[in-house]
Amino acid sequence: MCTVIVSVDPEASAPVLLAGVRDEIVSRPWMSPARHWPDHPGLIGGRDLEAGGTWLATHPAVPRVAALLNGRGVPAPAAARRSRGELPLLAAETGELPPVELDRYDPFHLLVGGLDGVRLWSWDGDGLTEDKLPPGLHMVVNSGWERGDGNPRASWFLPRFAAEARPRWREDCSPARFWGEWLRLTSQAALPGDDPRALLVRHMLPDGRVFASLSVTLVALAERGMRYDFCPLPDDLSSWHQVETG
Repeated sequence: MCTVIVSVDPEASAPVLLAGVRDEIVSRPWMSPARHWPDHPGLIGGRDLEAGGTWLATHPAVPRVAALLNGRGVPAPAAARRSRGELPLLAAETGELPPVELDRYDPFHLLVGGLDGVRLWSWDGDGLTEDKLPPGLHMVVNSGWERGDGNPRASWFLPRFAAEARPRWREDCSPARFWGEWLRLTSQAALPGDDPRALLVRHMLPDGRVFASLSVTLVALAERGMRYDFCPLPDDLSSWHQVETG
């Protein structure tokens, strides 16, 4: 996960809305969201087939969502390194930062949202910070929670999300009807993939591999439950579908 957009409004019909874009090496294998983990039977998320974890996990029964972004800083020693993909699973189960040995993980940002609010833990390989996101619209990227105008992506997209009607809770409707303009903003490449403002990215790396936005997730948390929609082909709006959470 390389970009997460979160809207927090405690008085809304869906107090927490999350949009997540996953960027990864195109050749890295993965599976679409499902109940992939026997050790975590209540959780749903996409599965990274290389390390076995996930970039985003949901716990529909609570409801709760946990999303992971790679951070910047000091990497963990190779001999002791653990996959960061296990962290969203552990966090979605408990709603807390897992009690792990942080120095065994490369830098990360771990965001956990529930009806009690949204918290963000950031580990840079040297120190840990914790923030509770206030009501409003927020963006988290690889550099962390962007609160100013210094990040081109946040500066471009946050005003555009804010200008659109905030999605409200609806029963039995399509992704397009539930999310409105949020669906278009998260899954249409309005900017070239190599533009620093782009939400959907695509880069050729020096070794010839392609790094790109592989999927988009939209999650709404409400007293009445969880809405979970997924797009496995960000350049194809017809690939949006609702994930079964019952």
